[in-house]
Amino acid sequence: MSYNIKITKIAQSRIKEVNLENIPMSKEFTDHMFVCDYINGAWENPRIEPLGHIPTHPGAMALHYGQAIFEGMKATLSKDGTPLLFRPKDNAKRINHSADRLGMPSFPEDLFIEGLKQFTALDKEWIPTQVGSALYLRPFMYADEPFIGMRPSLTYKFMIIASPAGPYFSKRIKLYAEKKYVRAVNGGTGEAKAAGNYAAAFRPSEYAKAEGYDQVLWLDPQDFEYIQEVGTMNIFFKIDGKFITPDLSGSILAGVTRLSVIELLRDKGFEVIERPIKLSEIREASENGTLEEAFGTGTAVGIALIEEIGNSDFFIKFPAENPVATMVNDTLNAIKTQNEEDKFGWIVEAK
Repeated sequence: MSYNIKITKIAQSRIKEVNLENIPMSKEFTDHMFVCDYINGAWENPRIEPLGHIPTHPGAMALHYGQAIFEGMKATLSKDGTPLLFRPKDNAKRINHSADRLGMPSFPEDLFIEGLKQFTALDKEWIPTQVGSALYLRPFMYADEPFIGMRPSLTYKFMIIASPAGPYFSKRIKLYAEKKYVRAVNGGTGEAKAAGNYAAAFRPSEYAKAEGYDQVLWLDPQDFEYIQEVGTMNIFFKIDGKFITPDLSGSILAGVTRLSVIELLRDKGFEVIERPIKLSEIREASENGTLEEAFGTGTAVGIALIEEIGNSDFFIKFPAENPVATMVNDTLNAIKTQNEEDKFGWIVEAK
């Protein structure tokens, strides 16, 4: 389907005010934003306009009942300066999976991709070129109907904004195994990229950082024994030559980077097993010398090498060398900039 996306360009770009060689994620935003409205049962008026504040009624249902979802993506540049998107079809499918769980309307996948392409092409000067850097793209949808009542909203906004970002972690990270708070339960919203999931994680994350850790390692809500996720990441362990990652059991987000890592590892000849993983299994592997590597995966972080897992009861130290994780990270970065062949068909040019 063909869409007429109206484009209103900003009078003067702010790009010259920003140092893209040294910029933390989420501190600066690009010149424009993509906006589309859901009214009378249909998405209408897709447009790209100068970044600005959004008029919002104080009764907007997202503010009171949490109907808000989002995606995280990154855009990079090819060697000839063409903006590149990484697996946008997967993000389009996942945002609609999240929308369905929260009783929100699906967003046309072809409009999702076309809006991303035109938006990214317009603001391509904001894409950093250093290795590991990218333009972080944030598609999101929220309920904007002014109504105080327990039912799904009748109107919504879908938007895309973007922020240039450097590498998320510059060192190996320490994980706090949380045994009081939980991230998600089967049947809840853990499989959805719902805004409220992250709000509930803020306080436990602060406690973990106060203890000297970087992120929370989330465990199951019944026995606090089965590993789920890490903060904003999925997690992988290499034990006795095989890679193991928690299966998507109903409370774990289906990460696009997670899927890419699984496919890449298998292509490189490694066995990857998706199954429930007990924390005690990791401790045992550490003790008997079969624990070889551990890393987190996510759009924002890329590949985050893990140094240790612990809390007041135990401590697991991981090997200092992470050859396979480093290879995976380098390969993904090379594919995202077309410095290595994209034989998987992951890259979509934004032009």
